[in-house]
Amino acid sequence: MNVFRKIWCRTYQFVLKIASPLLGWREPIVFEGQDALLQLCQTLKNKNCKVLVVCDQGLIKVGLVEKLCNALKSKDVFHVVFDKTVPNPTLQCVKDAFDLYTQNNCNTIVALGGGSSIDCAKGVGILAVHPNKSLEKFKGILKVGKKLPTLVAIPTTAGTGSECTAVTVLTNQDTHQKYAISDLHLIPQYAVLEASFTKDLPRHLVATTGMDALTHAVEAYVGKSNTKKTASWAVEAIKLIFDNILPSYKTNDHLARANMQKASYLAGLAFTRAYVGYVHAVAHSLGGWYNVPHGLANAVILPHVLLSYGNSVTKKLAYLATVCNVKQDGSEQERAKAFIDAIKQMNEQMGIADKLDCINAKDVDHLASLADKEANPLYPVPKLMDKAQLKEIYFAISK
Repeated sequence: MNVFRKIWCRTYQFVLKIASPLLGWREPIVFEGQDALLQLCQTLKNKNCKVLVVCDQGLIKVGLVEKLCNALKSKDVFHVVFDKTVPNPTLQCVKDAFDLYTQNNCNTIVALGGGSSIDCAKGVGILAVHPNKSLEKFKGILKVGKKLPTLVAIPTTAGTGSECTAVTVLTNQDTHQKYAISDLHLIPQYAVLEASFTKDLPRHLVATTGMDALTHAVEAYVGKSNTKKTASWAVEAIKLIFDNILPSYKTNDHLARANMQKASYLAGLAFTRAYVGYVHAVAHSLGGWYNVPHGLANAVILPHVLLSYGNSVTKKLAYLATVCNVKQDGSEQERAKAFIDAIKQMNEQMGIADKLDCINAKDVDHLASLADKEANPLYPVPKLMDKAQLKEIYFAISK
């Protein structure tokens, strides 16, 4: 990247970092434990909520939607269900959900599911306060500008952290471009963290969503916009994931699942304030263009980008290697390499490939342009890269 663009990127990021504490960050009210769902439903009843439930067909099949609807019925909370959320939710998907919201005079949105359902629900919330505008107009940061209807997130995965983030990621189904909308109004008012909601999660989704959470935490930690608080959240999340992702994947252990939910939440708190980096920029381009699941893309890309960052992340990765009991001795370079190798080993143990077979060489120039446009100047990455350097990442992860 040329020197003038570097100066522009770092200046932009510095201004955002200085302004960030003034933005009035908040955290959702969290319901935890066996009675969490009923506590939420009583709260919705007290607020006279009329609920749109946003979910997908998979959750219908495993009975989680029925569980939620029964809890809502037990408190006489009016609700309708939109069950057509798709992976990498599209603008059309959000519009269809919003149409059901308006037809039933709803005033509350409850997202049940992984990042796709929560992202879709956030999009519905934006349309509820801006019904005559295209969602694409809100691409970027701090453009929503209005308080959303009551928004609730009930994650059924331990990965996205969307239940506490100020971000939604949507896909234009016509152009296949995937983009983020960031605004503090997108932070849900309520979240339910209950490990039993993840018990039916297929093993491959335990793996990829868990690695998604790890990516959030690592990118937040190595970036240049950390505070003491975000760094603490990120490190705690990373250690929880290293300790619990394999037990969660192999045995469906309840405590491990609960710890992964906590890790996902902490990683969400960290990255929504400290931002992510080139792993996400590349992953978003692959999700929009080839519909690669976001967690899978992050898992494959993460070690490659960390290697590309080189010495700019050595000290921090060495510290993470020590904290996570990956390698306690040796030089910083040796410990940093051991940390990256440990990520690769976790991927391998959970059946995640080290490369993707969907990337067409003729698309790489365009994909790198999308990633470059998303990341620069917004993401406070440890080492700035331009389009030409990002293209090397795509080739490195291609079969």
